[in-house]
Amino acid sequence: MKNLEKDNKFFDFKGHNTSYKIEILAGLTTFLTMVYVLFLQPVAIIGANDVFVDIDGVTITRTAIFILTALVSGVATIVMGIYSNFPFALSTGMGINFLLGGMLQANQISFTSMMTVTFISGLVFVILTILGIRKYIVELIPKDIKVAIGAAIGFFLAYLGFSNSGIADFSAGIAMGDFSSPTVLLSLLGFFLIILFESKKVKGGILYSVIIITLLGIPAGITNTSISFALPDFSSVNNLVFDFKLSTIMKPMFITLLFATFFGDFFSTLGTVLGLGGRLNMLDENGNLPQIDKPFLVDSVFTVVGAMFGCTVITTFVESASGVESGGKTGFTAVVTGIFFLLALILAPLVSIIPTAATAPILIYIGYLMICDIVKIDFSSLETALGPFMTIAFTLFFADFAAGIAGGIITQVFVNLISGKGKETKIGLYILSVLLLLYFVV
Repeated sequence: MKNLEKDNKFFDFKGHNTSYKIEILAGLTTFLTMVYVLFLQPVAIIGANDVFVDIDGVTITRTAIFILTALVSGVATIVMGIYSNFPFALSTGMGINFLLGGMLQANQISFTSMMTVTFISGLVFVILTILGIRKYIVELIPKDIKVAIGAAIGFFLAYLGFSNSGIADFSAGIAMGDFSSPTVLLSLLGFFLIILFESKKVKGGILYSVIIITLLGIPAGITNTSISFALPDFSSVNNLVFDFKLSTIMKPMFITLLFATFFGDFFSTLGTVLGLGGRLNMLDENGNLPQIDKPFLVDSVFTVVGAMFGCTVITTFVESASGVESGGKTGFTAVVTGIFFLLALILAPLVSIIPTAATAPILIYIGYLMICDIVKIDFSSLETALGPFMTIAFTLFFADFAAGIAGGIITQVFVNLISGKGKETKIGLYILSVLLLLYFVV
C-alpha cells in the first residue's frame, strides 16, 4: 500500500486529477492503438520474408525484429513515463524504417550500415538536446504554426483511421470504401460506440469499444481465433545487436541518409510532442511545452540505444493521443503501455487477434478531437493563416509531419517577407527555413 502511495506522489496523481484505474486503462488503450508497430516493423525491414540475408551475409529474421522492437519500445516508453512524467509512448518511427528497409531488400545497403546511420543520427539528437538547440528551434516556430501542428496531426490520424478501416479507399486517389465489407461495417459500429461512450462520459469507453468489436469480429470472420502460445526464439537477435560499421560514413549516400533520418524524426517528434501537449492543456501562452527537453532527451537517447539493438529511429508516437483522450495525464500511463510492450514478447498471439476494425475508429475519433484547436487560428488574415494552412495541407497530403512543419515554416517566412514583416522575423527562423528547403531537395 505504501508503494502505491509513493507512486501516486511520484506521478502527482492528485495534481493531475487522475487515478490508477484511469491511467491503467489509458496505458492499455495506447498500447492497443499502436501495437500494430510490432507486426509492421518486420515488414518494413525485410518485407514479406521470414528470413532475409543482407549483402554482408547477416541473417535477419522476422522474429528477431519483433523481439527487438517490443523490447526497445517497452523500455523506452517506461523510461519516458518515469523521467518526463508525460503519457507519451515510443517505438520505431514509421517512414524512415520503410526507406531503409526498402534499400536493404534491394541490396543497396547492409543492415550494419542502417544501424550505423541510425546510431549517428541519434548521437546528433542527443548533442542538440543537451545543448538546448532543439528547445530553441521549438521556440522559434510561430505560435499559429504550433497550433496548426496539433490540427494537422488530427487530420492525419483521421486519414489513417479511414484508410486502415477501409471506410475510404486511397489506393487510386480518394474514393468510398466497400460498405459491404464486415471490416468497414464493424469499424463504423466501433466509431459510433466510442461516440456513445464518450458522450455518456464512460471512463475507458474507447477500450470497451475495442473489446466489443473484437468479440463481434469472431462471427464476422475478421478476428483471428486460431492462436497458439510459444516463446519466441531469443537467440535469433544475437547477430543484430551492436552491429555497426564505421566505414559507412565514407560512402556517398551516408550524408543523404543521415539528413533524411535526422530531419524526419526531429520534426516528427516535435510535432507529436507539441500536439499532445496541446491536448493535455500544458502549452504556455507562446505555444511552448514546459520541460519539452525531457521527452526530447528520452527519444534521442533511445534512438542511440535502439540502434544498438537492431531498431531504426525511435520516436514519440502520435497514437499516444488515444491514451491521453482516455484520461491519461501522467507518466504512469506510459509505464503501463511500456509494460504491455514487454508482455507482448510472450503474449503476441493474443495481441494479434485484435482486428483493425477495433482500432481504426479510435484514430478517427482522436483525429476529430485534435482538429478542434484549429479555431484558435485567425483564418480571416492571409498573414496568420497561410503558414498554418500549409502545415496542415503538407502533413495530410504528404503523410509526413516533418514535411508539414517544414512547409508551414517556409511559407510563413515568405509571407512575413512580402508583408513587410521581414525585419520582425528572427534570424534563426531564416536559417531554419533554408535548412528545411534542403529537406525537400536532398
